[in-house]
Amino acid sequence: MLDSEQISLTQSALLVIDVQNSFLVGERWARHSNLHFEERLAQIVELYRKARLPIIFILHHDQDPGFRVGDHEVALMAFLDRRSYEPLLYKHTRNCFTSTMLLPLLLERGVRRLLITGIQTEQCCETTARLAADYGFAVDFVTECTRTFPIPNWDRAGEELDTDAIIERTEYALHRRFARIRTVREIAEELAIHTPGSIASI
Repeated sequence: MLDSEQISLTQSALLVIDVQNSFLVGERWARHSNLHFEERLAQIVELYRKARLPIIFILHHDQDPGFRVGDHEVALMAFLDRRSYEPLLYKHTRNCFTSTMLLPLLLERGVRRLLITGIQTEQCCETTARLAADYGFAVDFVTECTRTFPIPNWDRAGEELDTDAIIERTEYALHRRFARIRTVREIAEELAIHTPGSIASI
């Protein structure tokens, strides 16, 4: 794995994964993690726009209600306000690579480092981080810009893994193996060094 300390943020892209209205279908949204998710993600998107660095949005399709091809919920949450020049890809795998044209898009743009954000922390975000590292990208996992939900134990009724445990496990598994765990403030400070004058303080 490349260490993101070795690759400038000027060679990076921000991935915003599955931040879509599909998750509002059903009851789980009421039990989500990270009360500051929208605020933090909007901050890092704005940082990347001001630095004129690539932002790539990905949406997910599967057979669950709200995620199916043609379901109107398969749309970015309104707070993101995607610009027309920012790519939007659709996937049907947990990772963002194998069912999209993400890899050639990144290679075409000379991207060597990825920032991972989105929903869900331990599923599509973590899976994408692992595969990105195996593809040779330096990876920053911005946990405070991810969100997840409790996971039920399908073999024991009433038992579940809570979001704090999910986040702890994900960070433990990823850190220094597949990614560095970063904060929005750390990214803002690093961007300020490489693109002075263009970054708002966080």
